[in-house]
Amino acid sequence: DVQLQASGGGLVQPGGSLRLSCAAFGFTFSRFAMSWVRQAPGKELERVSTIGSGGIIINYADSVKGRFTISRDNAKNTLYLQMNRLKPEDTAVYYCTMGGARGQGTLVTVSS
Repeated sequence: DVQLQASGGGLVQPGGSLRLSCAAFGFTFSRFAMSWVRQAPGKELERVSTIGSGGIIINYADSVKGRFTISRDNAKNTLYLQMNRLKPEDTAVYYCTMGGARGQGTLVTVSS
């Protein structure tokens, strides 16, 4: 079974940074593009960033471009999201996804 376990969320002040990780199990991680998506309270799911299987092709939502960096370590079956200059509107539960699979999320709260 595909398992995706996100971690690294927490409470951070505006302007701060967090690094999210997603450990992947149950499939050949290096063969698949991976994404981070988020869901803010009362809002729809939003795709934050996608990275190709080789880590070369990358795209970001306009709302996070220039502040977030997605990366992956295929040797460790792990996906990352470095989030800098966080804003209150980044508050959401963040999930990593592979195709239609979505694992447990990690809550990021940006507040002073």
